Amino acid sequence: MKTKSLLSSILAASIIVGGASTCALALGGPSGAKVEYQIQGQLGGVFLDPYGISPLSAIITNGGFEIKDAKVTIVPKKDGVPISYSVGLKSLKTYGGIPVVGLYANYQNTVEVEYTKIYKGKEEKIQESYKIATPAFHQIPSERLPNNGLPYKSVSVKKVDPEFKDRLYLVNNIGGKATGRSSMFVWNNPVGGAAEWNYVSDAFVIDTQGEVRWFVNTDKLLNFNDMFNTGIMMGFKQNSDGALSWGFGQRYVKYDLVGREIFNRRLPLGYQDFSHSMDNMKNGNFLLRVANSNYKRADGKNVRTVRDVIVELDPSGKVVDDWKLYDILDPYRSDAIKVLDQGAVCLNVDASHSGQTISEDELAKLDSSDQFGDIAGTGIGRNWAHVNSVDHDANDDSIIISSRHQNAIIKIGRDKKVKWILGGYKGWGEKFKNKLLTPVDSKGKKIVCDDDFTKCPGYLNDEGGFDFTYTQHTAFVIDEKSDKNVVYLSVFDNGDARGFEQPAMSSMKYSRAVIYKIDQKKMTVEQIWEYGKGRGSEWFSPITSLTQYQADKNSVMVYSATAGMQYNLSTGTAIGAPKPEIDEFKWGAKEPSVQIQFTGAGSGYQSFPISIQKAFAE
Repeated sequence: MKTKSLLSSILAASIIVGGASTCALALGGPSGAKVEYQIQGQLGGVFLDPYGISPLSAIITNGGFEIKDAKVTIVPKKDGVPISYSVGLKSLKTYGGIPVVGLYANYQNTVEVEYTKIYKGKEEKIQESYKIATPAFHQIPSERLPNNGLPYKSVSVKKVDPEFKDRLYLVNNIGGKATGRSSMFVWNNPVGGAAEWNYVSDAFVIDTQGEVRWFVNTDKLLNFNDMFNTGIMMGFKQNSDGALSWGFGQRYVKYDLVGREIFNRRLPLGYQDFSHSMDNMKNGNFLLRVANSNYKRADGKNVRTVRDVIVELDPSGKVVDDWKLYDILDPYRSDAIKVLDQGAVCLNVDASHSGQTISEDELAKLDSSDQFGDIAGTGIGRNWAHVNSVDHDANDDSIIISSRHQNAIIKIGRDKKVKWILGGYKGWGEKFKNKLLTPVDSKGKKIVCDDDFTKCPGYLNDEGGFDFTYTQHTAFVIDEKSDKNVVYLSVFDNGDARGFEQPAMSSMKYSRAVIYKIDQKKMTVEQIWEYGKGRGSEWFSPITSLTQYQADKNSVMVYSATAGMQYNLSTGTAIGAPKPEIDEFKWGAKEPSVQIQFTGAGSGYQSFPISIQKAFAE
C-alpha cells in the first residue's frame, strides 16, 4: 500500500510540474504534458497584473483562437462610472488576448467583452462576461502605509457636470520619505546634484466618483537602495500611442497601461538628476529637464549642476541636442531668489523657515563658498533656475521653459537664443531687456505698470487686470489655438513672492490658473483668463501644480497640488496640510465643471485626464 501511495504521489507531481518523464508522456500523450488552466468563457485564462506593476489590469488570453473587433466594458459599482473601450487588432496580437484596464481594487469585477472569434475558417460574434477579483491595497507591497495602502486618506467629489462624468484623471503625488530607506544616500561626488530627493511617489488614476481604477506598483518598479533605479516619479505624459512616459532620478521610462515595458533607460552619462518635466515632441523625440553631470566652473571647481539643462533624446535614447541654460541665461540674477519663501522651496518644505527670505549678504557668502547642491542660490552648481516644465513649440522649433527661481517663462530657439521672456522686468540685464514682453489689454493697448513691471493694474483685484506669474509651474503651449505668430499659453501661477516681495501675512497669498495670449511679432502679452484669486489661501499652492488645455472637451484642467499648505509665520508651525484639488473648466468659464479634493495625499505634483481608448485603439 505504501508503494502504491508513493507512486500515485509521483504521478501527481509529474502532472503538476509538467516534468519530462515517461509518466508525464503517458498521461499527456505523445505530444507531451497537457497544459491546463482555469477558463471562464470561450477564451483562455485571465491573468491579473501580467507584467507585475499594474495591479488593476489584466489580460483575458485568446485561448489559441484568432480574435478581432473586441470591446471591453467594466461594469461599474452602483452609481459608479463605467469604463468602455475598443481593442484594435495590433493590441489583441501584442497581448495575446484582450487587455483589461480600469478594474476596481478589492472587488469582484464584472467585465463584459464582445469580440469576433475565428476558428476553422468560420467567424462567430461572441458576447460574454468574466469575473476578475482584485486585491485590496494593503495586500499589495507598497510604501503607502499610512492610509492602509491607499494613495490618499480620503477623496471628496464636490462637483461633476454631466459632460465630464466619463473623465479619468491620472494623479501624480509625492508622499515623503520611504520609511527611512529613501534617504540612504546623497549624491555628492564630486559635489552637488539633487539625488537626495528620493521620496515615495504615487501615480494612480481615479474616476469622477473618486475610485482608484489604475496605479503603478512602485515597489516593483523602483529600488530605493539602488541610486540608479530610484527617485521621485515625475513628468507623466500620455503619448500618442496611449502609453505613459515619465522619469525618476537617473532614469526615464515608457510603459503601457497594462504594465508592459516599452523602455526603461538610464540617462545618458553626461546628464543626471531628472525631475519635473518630460515632454513628448511631435517628431517622436523627448525633452527632459536634467542637469550636467560634471561641469568645470571658471574658478576651476567641478560641480554637478542643478535643474538647469534641457536635453533632447531620440526614440533610441541618443542625444539630439541640449540647452545649457547657464550659458543662455544669467545664473547670477538673484532678484527672485532673494524673495523666495525659504519655508517652501520646491520639496524642501520647512515650517520653521516659513516667510523667511535670504539676504544679499547671505547670498554673497553662499556664492563665495564651496557649498553646492540643490539649494536656492546663484551660480552654476546651485539651484538658480529651477526649471519645472519644458514644452516644445513645433511652429518654430523652439522650447518654452518655466523657471521657478527666475519668476519667468522663457522661449528659446534651436539656436540657443532667447526669443521672449514673460515675467516682471526687475533685474534682467541689458542683453535681455528687448526680450521682455509688454502687457496689453484686450484692445492691444499697453498696460501701464510700476517701474519694474512687478505690479500692474488688477494686481490685487478679485478678477481681471493683468499680472505676471511668480514661482510658476507648467508653461504649456495650447497647440490647437496657437500658430507661428500667436501663442496661447497655460500656466499655473503659484504666487509665492508675488510682486517680488513676501506679504505681511501668509494668508494674503494666493495662486492662479492663467491663460496668456502672446503676439510674438508685436512682443506683447494679454491675460485672457484666470482663476484662483477669489479662493485665497485655501487654494494657494506654494509648490508644484499644473494648468493644461484639453482639446477633447475644449476645457482647462487645473491641479492645485498643495492647496492650503499654510504656516504660522510667528511660530513656524504648520496650520494646514495640503489638500490637492482637481478642477476642470469649460473654456472661458469662471467656475469649474469638476471639483475633486484629496486629503492625506502628501504633496500633490500634477494631474491630467487620461484615455484608455487611446491605449488600445490600434
